[in-house]
Amino acid sequence: MKHFLMTTVLSAVLAFPAFAADYTIVAPANPGGGWDQTARSMQTVMQQAGISGNVQVQNVPGAGGTIGLAQFASQGNGNPNTLLVGGYVMVGAILTNHSPVTLRDVEPIARLTGEYEAIVVPASSPIQNMADLVAALKKDPGSVSWGGGSAGGTDHIMAGLIAKAAGVDPKAINYIAFSGGGEALAAILGAQVTAGISGYGEFESQIKSGTLRLLAVSSAERLPGVDAPTLKEAGLDIAVQNWRMVAAAPGLSAEQKAAVSADIEKLVKSPQWAEVLKTKGWQDTYLAGDAFKAQLDKDIAATETVLKDIGLVQ
Repeated sequence: MKHFLMTTVLSAVLAFPAFAADYTIVAPANPGGGWDQTARSMQTVMQQAGISGNVQVQNVPGAGGTIGLAQFASQGNGNPNTLLVGGYVMVGAILTNHSPVTLRDVEPIARLTGEYEAIVVPASSPIQNMADLVAALKKDPGSVSWGGGSAGGTDHIMAGLIAKAAGVDPKAINYIAFSGGGEALAAILGAQVTAGISGYGEFESQIKSGTLRLLAVSSAERLPGVDAPTLKEAGLDIAVQNWRMVAAAPGLSAEQKAAVSADIEKLVKSPQWAEVLKTKGWQDTYLAGDAFKAQLDKDIAATETVLKDIGLVQ
């Protein structure tokens, strides 16, 4: 009997994963946007894959993620159970908002995903293609309003690059920043702005349902299954990919950083994560450790140059 009980208990223990520390993932934006979607996808996968028994998502919106970044850096210091989602948008927002807290004040763990930008108009718009949008922009830059994410982020940079490629002064663009993808989408669908810019995945369901018209995507080549030209095909020499990352809190020991990095590696290599990438239309751009930190430094320098070129940073 004892042998039977011990065997039963051992089998029960082996049947369930040994859950690691619980995590709180900070999404420094309102619900509905790319960072929120990334955080909640991580939450689901970490629980499904047995990486963590309980994962919570906390939204801290504002100023292109820099409010959430500052709060995370100060309140999370030394806490190995808290993570921050960020990305290319945050790099620009740090520069344009002159944020005293930067990504060097946290512990970058890995780049997770990449996504191409989409330029859309509501289905009711008279603008049928990029040529129409560029023509309107050239005629009167201020009359064309662009709706997208926070000032200095990928969407704002994209609007500036489109203007510059079209021969229009980027400083003349009429860009309206929204702190969350849900707010931006509502404004675009309600024709409160002329055109919208965001990651393709955030517009996909509306594009497929016919409530938004997709004018172009920012990839170098056409995206499989997406019926839209690239900006290059539309005569604008632009190719941009938005990327998202995860960071740990500052003040962690080498052992704690290694444990967090191991959990993130389990996440990105799980079949559940592969399914998320497929469903969301996100590209797998996983890059971790020192290689990611080196690439991040390059991206920060390149972003500063672009922002100066389009007049967003002096």
